[in-house]
Amino acid sequence: MSARAVGGLFRHVHDLALGQAELGAEVGIVCDSRTGGSEIDVALSRLKDNCALGVTRLPMTRKPGLNDWHTYRKIAKLGRNLNIDVLHGHGAKGGAYARLAGRSLRKKKGTKVVYTPHGGVLHYSSSTLFGKLYLAAERKLAPLTDGFIFESMFAGNRYVELVGAPTCPARVFTTGFIATSSTSSLLADDAADFVFVGELRKLKGVDVFLEALAAQQNIFPGRAIIVGSGPDEKRFKRMARKLGLASRVIFSGPQRARTAFVRARCVVVPSRAESAPYIVLEAAAAQMPMIVTNVGGIPELVGDVPMPLIPPGDVDALASQLRAFLADPKPFLRRAVELQKYVAQHFSVEAMTRDVVDFYISDLGAGIHKLPELGSATAS
Repeated sequence: MSARAVGGLFRHVHDLALGQAELGAEVGIVCDSRTGGSEIDVALSRLKDNCALGVTRLPMTRKPGLNDWHTYRKIAKLGRNLNIDVLHGHGAKGGAYARLAGRSLRKKKGTKVVYTPHGGVLHYSSSTLFGKLYLAAERKLAPLTDGFIFESMFAGNRYVELVGAPTCPARVFTTGFIATSSTSSLLADDAADFVFVGELRKLKGVDVFLEALAAQQNIFPGRAIIVGSGPDEKRFKRMARKLGLASRVIFSGPQRARTAFVRARCVVVPSRAESAPYIVLEAAAAQMPMIVTNVGGIPELVGDVPMPLIPPGDVDALASQLRAFLADPKPFLRRAVELQKYVAQHFSVEAMTRDVVDFYISDLGAGIHKLPELGSATAS
């Protein structure tokens, strides 16, 4: 895995790699050396202990840059030295590295190259300059791909819509999740009403959340915690002050989702776009009440649980749900219990791992002895 070592994508690849190792495969990870923290250090240490092909860290950036050429060349060299059977790229950047590095590996060693987009480029519009450039790159890389695995029906359909139908084997396997506990977290005595956990950028809808919180302060004053960091952090802090929320909103910086859940009574996911966000699965597993938007693969994650999903970017609709929770949290608590059960039944890491390995073998004819995973994980 070549990954920016933060966010739900990293968690996905982390769990998948450990699952493959448990099945007896020799797995290696290539991940970003520029991102991380104490939690990531612990996760990487766990991977080192379980991945026979080791953990390699190389500098990676979200956007294209001159360093990308050196990075994919190093990955190709590593693949040759390890004599790998499958090179699996996760995320747009990881997928690019895998497919570029896989050109020589496919010819010389018969390595199979697999790509899982995880949102990323799928969130771009073909009407924007960057969207046109990134989607053109995806079309150029498509012939270098032996197989596609999408973690949601949304991602698969969106790829076909923006890039085109894959000409190689393609499957949809739902994201697996390892719950750390089957019960809800104990709330802190000074718990806020709402918490947002994720990267602080416009795509995640933090600005919509702040506006909605301010819109109903005169009716049911609420407090919120914003957990995470990102390129729009300063903008959101200025926005909170301008909206008169300086004493009502705390920006706490990055921390574990489970730690953040203890600090608030309800999780808010106001995203403008998503694929299959891990934060929804984590909150569900912790039996946290949630207010979420109707975007991407989120409807697939909540299944038949009757949750009122909010239109993305709709301040009034989000404010209405915030008021509803503050007025009477009981319906939200009941849905949290239902969703916890649904997630436990339908999103298993074991099932995901078996499906992915079966795809390698049955659909691609690959061996499963050596499986370096590549991914470009972004904060979520």
